[in-house]
Order: sequence, then C-alpha cells, then structure tokens
Amino acid sequence: MRHRSLLILTTVLTTGALTLTACGSRNDDGDKDGGKKTTVVIGVDAPLTGQNSATGLGIQYGVQIAVDDANAKNLVPGVKFEVKALDDKALPPTGQQNATALVANKDVLGVVGPLNSGVAQTMQQVFATANLVEISPSNTNPTLTQGKDWAAGNKTRPFKTYFRTATTDAIQGGFAADYAFNTLKKKNVFVVDDKQTYGAGLAALFKQGFTKAGGKVAGEDHVNTGDKDFAALVTKIKTSGADLVYYGGQYDEAQIVTKQLKDSGAKIPLFGGDGIYSDTFITTAGKAGEGDLATSVGQPVDTLEKAKDFIQKYKDKKYPGDYGTYGGYSYDAATAIIKAVGNVVKDGKVPADARQQIVAEVQKTNFVGIAGPVSFDEFGDTTNKQLTVYQVTNGKWKAVKSGTYNAG
Repeated sequence: MRHRSLLILTTVLTTGALTLTACGSRNDDGDKDGGKKTTVVIGVDAPLTGQNSATGLGIQYGVQIAVDDANAKNLVPGVKFEVKALDDKALPPTGQQNATALVANKDVLGVVGPLNSGVAQTMQQVFATANLVEISPSNTNPTLTQGKDWAAGNKTRPFKTYFRTATTDAIQGGFAADYAFNTLKKKNVFVVDDKQTYGAGLAALFKQGFTKAGGKVAGEDHVNTGDKDFAALVTKIKTSGADLVYYGGQYDEAQIVTKQLKDSGAKIPLFGGDGIYSDTFITTAGKAGEGDLATSVGQPVDTLEKAKDFIQKYKDKKYPGDYGTYGGYSYDAATAIIKAVGNVVKDGKVPADARQQIVAEVQKTNFVGIAGPVSFDEFGDTTNKQLTVYQVTNGKWKAVKSGTYNAG
C-alpha cells in the first residue's frame, strides 16, 4: 500500500491548555492526578440509527466499555483514550465518507467497525492509504481479507490494515448447512437473500454446503432492504415444497418475512446467519419466531466467565442496542488496538509513523479476550473459528450447538 506521510504538528495555544504532538494527538491538562495525558481516539463506524442499529449500537458501546476500562486501569501510561462514533446508517457511501473523516482526524489511531461487509468494501482503501488500522467485529464476507478469488484457492490479502474478530462466511455458511441437513434433517430449502454483499454471499455459501451434503434447493428469491410486504415471496415459499427457509441478510427484513410466512399458516422455520441473531428479531416476529434459527460467531457471550464484568457494566450503564451479538468482539477489537497503542506510544509521546507501527503491532496480537482468544492469521482473519447455532425457544435465543467447521 502507498504510505501517506503524516504531518508532525506542534501548536501551542495562548492558554497553554492544549498542544498538538506527533500525528496530531492532543496533550490535555487537568487529569485527576494533575498530569498531562495525550488523547488517543479510537474511531467507531456502525449503523447507529435506522437499519441494523440494534447491533450497531452494541458495537459502539462495546468499544466504549473497553476504552473506559483502559482509562480506569491506566493501561497505557500518559494516554487518555476517547471514542469517536460515526453513523454509517448501513450505507456504503456513508461509510466511505466516515472513513475519510476518521483518517483526517490525526488523533484517531485505530478504528473498530463497520458492521456490514458491503460498507467495509468502501472503507478499506481509505484506511489502507493512511495506514490506519481497522478491526471489524462483525464482517464475515471472505473477499474482504482473502480477495475475490478466494473460493478458487487463490487467496490474496487486499489490505494489510484490515482485520476482523469475526470468522468468515466460508465457515459460517457450511456450519449452518451441515446443521440443517444432518441435525434438523431438512431436505428442501428455499433460499432468500437481500442482495447485499453479506446476505447474498452467505446465502450462496449455505446453498453450496447444503447441496453438497445432499439437500435440494426448492426455490430462490431476493428481497430489497427496507421492504415490508412479502406476500409474493410467502406464496412462492409455500408452493415450493420447502421444509426450511434460509435467509441471507439482516434481522430488519427477516423478522417480517418469518412473521408473514407463519401468519399465512406455513409451519416452515427460518434459518439465518449472525445478521438475524438479535433480540430485536424476536421482539418484532413475536410468536412467529418460535423455532427459527440463526448461527453467530463465537460462543454465547452470556456464558463466558471473562465477559461477566463487561455485561454487568453494559446493563448498569443502560446502554442501548444489543451487546449479545458483537459487543464482546467489539470490546476485544478495541482492546487489540489499545494494546498496540501501548507498544507504540511511550509516556504519551506519539511517533510520526504511529499509525503504521500500530498496524504491525495489531498483526502480532495474541491475548485472551472476553469473547475468546484474539489473534490474526496472515490474511487478518481471526484464528478463533468458533460458531454457535441458536434457536428461538420460549421467546429467547437458546444455544443448541457450538463448535468449529472445516470449510475445506
């Protein structure tokens, strides 16, 4: 990648209260110990309003808790961390604008996000040009780390600045297909996707795994994000002979599809990926969601001992959104950046090439996070391949299977 040189600025305001150091990071007076600390900002990009906002807010506040913990424990002496959260509204062009804004803020030394793989595609080059590290807690499309020819075995990492703590759809799709065919004993699936990068990619990989296992595709269709009336789709599913609907996309549409399908009298469960694994899905679908299934990355965060303090803080603060889907992975992504900053920024002094050094430090990450082990392979993918199948039981997501899956 081309390296954009960072300007080293030193500006002293007449009040003496604020200086700009290397990379533009601020030195702020007046911390509780009377000393000066350099402010380092961790950016967040996610949908904070509108479509997908429940999971997007979970990302924002997962990062906020990690930053608060780092400051309270003084994990990086001489540094005070802050969060700058930007709303991409699940729109790729907005994500690109946000990436440009975060790059321009010289205090930003790392970014957590985005939620959506399609948004990530518009952000990667912006961050790479500026040598600014980006860690997504939720992107699962394989092309983001392994290139467009990954399925043919030709894996090439497009951007050295991009990492993720979530495993890929190459594993998630096959894991779901194996469970549907071999555990649920489903033989005919109707495949639906929302035509977005994440949804269409996941649906295709599920279909591939399901047919390889011996299942048949009873039919296929697509929806648009924001659609509310699925009468035509419901009719197609009911007349197809399908015993399962697989949905590639987010909870916003899936929760309406399953409700309208069940209200029509069909008793066909809907199965989706981590995009539908949200309490909002259950709230909207109501009783129609009973028996529906979803896969999600990692293990149930509520069952993890190391996540108990995080969950309690999230609840005590009454933060909005859903911490259960990606909150833990967001906390761990932020922690990886914080640890990298600690290896680069000494006594509050930010070197001119801090962003570039932090990318290299993140690549070497190796610690046990609240959601599991955190480290990255040569593509920037997490080495934690754990996945879980959940089923709606008595109005709650219940884990029914956890494990790993060999996509090869």
